[in-house]
Amino acid sequence: MEPQYITRAGMEKLHAELQQWRNVKRPAMVRQLATARGHGDLSENAEYHAAREELVRIDQKIFQLEITLRSAVLVDESSVKTDQVRVYTRVRVFDAQKKTEKEFSLVSPAEANPVEGKISHNSPVGKGLIGSKVGDTVEIQIPSGSVSWTILEILPIQL
Repeated sequence: MEPQYITRAGMEKLHAELQQWRNVKRPAMVRQLATARGHGDLSENAEYHAAREELVRIDQKIFQLEITLRSAVLVDESSVKTDQVRVYTRVRVFDAQKKTEKEFSLVSPAEANPVEGKISHNSPVGKGLIGSKVGDTVEIQIPSGSVSWTILEILPIQL
């Protein structure tokens, strides 16, 4: 099992999410399944089959969260060095082709949220940035092609 590096805030979020799935969503679906079971012949009961499939999906989500938490390694983001791009650093880059700057925070897969600029260190962009230093130009293959960015600044992460 590969370690999942995660911050205290990320760990707390995952624990809260697991409790929500275990203590709220799963019991509600079990009740819904029992109600559907009471509606007669199970072979022709679409509500029952849908509830059963949803319960399987919920159990898979719970299992996934448990695996992530079991493999979690707590990281103190305040002790992360900023001499190069690494997990739990923010990096500001310049795209010479588009003449724009972008900023990314490299986090664990469990904490990734691209909408917030938090990308997984395992993503193509994350892998392309890891190990770079200020002034380096990196060429990264992304689904839409290739990008070339110059590293402008490496900062401590702000979670």
